[in-house]
Amino acid sequence: MNKNFFAKPAVFLRRLVSFVFCSLLIFLLFSVMLLPVSAADYSDTYSPESFSDFHGEDLTLYAKSAVLIDADTGRILYGKSANTPMANASTTKILTCILALENGNPEDVVTVSDYACTMPEVKMGFSSGDQFYLKDLLYALMLESYNDAAAAIAEQIAGSVEGFADMMNQKARELGCENSHFITPNGLDAEDGEGAHETTAYDLARIMAYCILNEEFLEITRTDSKQVSTVDGTKSFSLSNHNALLTMVDGALSGKTGFTSKAGYCYVGAFRSGDHTCTFALLACGWPNNRNYKWSDSRQLISYADSYYSDRVILQDEKALTLPLNGAVSGTDNIQFPDSITAKTTDEAISGFLSESDQIEIVYDLPEEIDAPARKGTVIGTEKIYLNQMLYASREVTLAESAELFDYSWCLRWVLRRAAI
Repeated sequence: MNKNFFAKPAVFLRRLVSFVFCSLLIFLLFSVMLLPVSAADYSDTYSPESFSDFHGEDLTLYAKSAVLIDADTGRILYGKSANTPMANASTTKILTCILALENGNPEDVVTVSDYACTMPEVKMGFSSGDQFYLKDLLYALMLESYNDAAAAIAEQIAGSVEGFADMMNQKARELGCENSHFITPNGLDAEDGEGAHETTAYDLARIMAYCILNEEFLEITRTDSKQVSTVDGTKSFSLSNHNALLTMVDGALSGKTGFTSKAGYCYVGAFRSGDHTCTFALLACGWPNNRNYKWSDSRQLISYADSYYSDRVILQDEKALTLPLNGAVSGTDNIQFPDSITAKTTDEAISGFLSESDQIEIVYDLPEEIDAPARKGTVIGTEKIYLNQMLYASREVTLAESAELFDYSWCLRWVLRRAAI
């Protein structure tokens, strides 16, 4: 410190006045409260019910209920009564298959029970006591849609059909399927104390989106034909894939047909559109003699995805923002009171499978102003990307610079620095 500082009354008085002035100003600055900005007009939770009937073009579909979804996000791209619970027949078997793959070993030996043999057509027609490898029964399940194979698989995995139904419903809940109730592993119509065996087109498409993440599932469901036999080799069965869409449409990945007198013809499928994966489901898509309606509807949905949607970049680079700054000070010779501070978003690229009619809005959830002291890199809020008023993605907003607090401590440091000059 300058040894003559206290010996010069004029200098000391000038410094004291500055200190008092700083104290008064900081009191006035800190009397302002911070208020957050809200996005009250938007929803941060995706609501499938809001998009049960959602489309850019009225397709002439035979199905009473239909949906097309983005397999990566679960977002509905086309909906027709998409959240109405209905019987879904053998499309149920995609859930049976994935549970068996996740909870069993393909080399496990399955012994057929008396109960499995009582299943109605369509069935393999094996006998009680016959033994198969689990992987062979999965081919019988998905290629020929055999009902007795489904029962045998369920008993192998859970010990009973009832226990397996509990697993099915638990898995559906885990996948966000809120309007499904499963009773039978093969999709045969049934009722219990909680209701009928049924699901929605949306829930079914969500389940398919999960199933196709499993390579074994894809391998089984894409196989054209397969020869299987009992473990001892005394009985042999020829299996053929009944999913005709695999050869009808380029990009078809997987699918499962279904029919009961209550459900009508049903179908759930997956396909690639460009670089994007979609799944879809059709329920009550005609009754005999209209079994080909499901293929017509399937092609329309696939064409709709190809025509209306494409991969588009929504945000790519970071964005700079300026916010009001409260209570900050800088400078050594001349005191400055900056009234703003810069912030920035992350540079994470955000893209989506979008149509020209999709509405994209960006909302910032930030404080109205920043209080000093402020440190560079501090997370202060969020940049939210809303697609059709539903939250689609978000990026963090951080401070791009620091700011000192104008308080007694800063004033004292300033006085001492000035005195040392």
